[in-house]
Amino acid sequence: MRMTGGQALVAALESEAVKITFGLPGIQLDWAFDALHAARERVRVVHTRHEQAAAYMADGFARTTGQPGVFIVVPGPGVLNTLSALATAYACNSPVLCITGQINSDLIGIGRGVLHEVDDQLGILRHVTKWAGRALTPRDVPILVHEAFRQMRSGRPRPVEIEIPPDVLQAVDDVDIGTPLPATKSAGNPDDLLRAARSLGGAERPLILAGGGVIAAGAWDEVRALSEMLEAPVVMSDNGRGIVSDRDYHAHLQLALPELLPPSDAILAVGTRMVDFSRQPIAIAPSQTLIRIDADATQLSRGPRAAISIAADARAALTTLVNNVSAHNRRRPSRQAELDALKRSIRAEIDDAQPQAGFGHALRNSLPDDTIVVSESTQVGYWATFGLPIYEPRTYLTAGYQGTLGYGYPTALGAQVGNPSRRVVSINGDGGFMFNVQELATAAQHRIPVTTIVFDDGAFGNVRRIQEHSFGGRVIASDLRNPPFARLAEMFGVQGIRAEGADGLAGAMRDALAHDGPTLIEVPVGPMPMFLRLVRERLANKLATAR
Repeated sequence: MRMTGGQALVAALESEAVKITFGLPGIQLDWAFDALHAARERVRVVHTRHEQAAAYMADGFARTTGQPGVFIVVPGPGVLNTLSALATAYACNSPVLCITGQINSDLIGIGRGVLHEVDDQLGILRHVTKWAGRALTPRDVPILVHEAFRQMRSGRPRPVEIEIPPDVLQAVDDVDIGTPLPATKSAGNPDDLLRAARSLGGAERPLILAGGGVIAAGAWDEVRALSEMLEAPVVMSDNGRGIVSDRDYHAHLQLALPELLPPSDAILAVGTRMVDFSRQPIAIAPSQTLIRIDADATQLSRGPRAAISIAADARAALTTLVNNVSAHNRRRPSRQAELDALKRSIRAEIDDAQPQAGFGHALRNSLPDDTIVVSESTQVGYWATFGLPIYEPRTYLTAGYQGTLGYGYPTALGAQVGNPSRRVVSINGDGGFMFNVQELATAAQHRIPVTTIVFDDGAFGNVRRIQEHSFGGRVIASDLRNPPFARLAEMFGVQGIRAEGADGLAGAMRDALAHDGPTLIEVPVGPMPMFLRLVRERLANKLATAR
């Protein structure tokens, strides 16, 4: 069919079932956005106030729906603005498609200094994507789109990128849109899976370590089934929260590793980099049998050496493992009393961290079980990663090992767009929130009913406390002069509420949940104890005792 490159792009996206895109228009993308206009009844365009926010929104959409998130931005400074978001999506195994423009195809690589020209843009983006390609004719466009989606759905999901020069978007050609390509997923070596089943089935005290790869593969039911069969606790990573509901006695966080790891004789690690919360490798004793399953074969060569390494899709491999274990499983007594006692002990320690725990419980008690919580790099956010009960998968998001400040609010907006029937809450500090404060306008314009909480201590609080602790009280460049956030929100057309203390937050949350639009809750706070330091001290003390 005769069509422009822009029309080919939109038609190919529609063939991949894309119904929402995020982005910002610009001169190199005019023909793409004109094609989106023609398809506006079928493909919704959510435009933002900054390219970074568009990319974060695509990430939030992808991680909470399990479907690829798509954003489109201009080349050069536009796409460079998205690098921190792409790096975050890369760290968190998020299937995000970045579509960007280019300069005219006959000028690429010449260095003439035309508008938005960047030397080796494709090479730059390959550092934060799994795969990247360039279209040089309209016929290339659907081929690249289908390959991009195949890449996102195969193996380890990560961001991908397509760049299309403006002359290609405008050109008319005979284009075959084609159809989606089948994903490539390994089910794992059957012999290795049988060996793993025998090892786990014969173990007295098996342990499961479950990471974000389980979430990415949609394999939480298989993990739960295996946990119940083996009577094995499941230790979840930050981005693995919700694989097992925190109401289940099998569900544990990394704070429980000092008690759960040493007495375990067989350890199954699925979709995890095998590092603790401080990014240190989890130590496995020679007497313990480690079994690792990961969609990324290169990951299996990093960290502790496994007795059995299986490069496979987590869901496919665990399905086989569940079936095999049933034929080799020994009888074990219930560990509920032991594991419940451990959870109570750790909960008491977590709740000693005040005022974070007070705020966290006020928040959790206000929310439905399926609420999506996006946690920023802030003291209440750090507490939430360990202390906020999570009941369902894909409902707790962090920035992973990137620790990206400012990712939270736009990521929450994308999560809300992808999950319109659920509540979404963004936990922010004042410093991080100001990175993307302009997206209050996006929330208001598109009626995105995210509730964002801004804990305002008038500082880059974590930086300030580290400076005070490390340099004899000397601080520099960490104090902040902030606007009145609730009033600022109102000026954008967003409901603004100022809340004092945990009780005030609980009341504000009731008002926010009763509102059908976006809400910002401003919570003034003073300095808080550094929760992660308390966690490190606990782990160090417990591990020393275990040795």
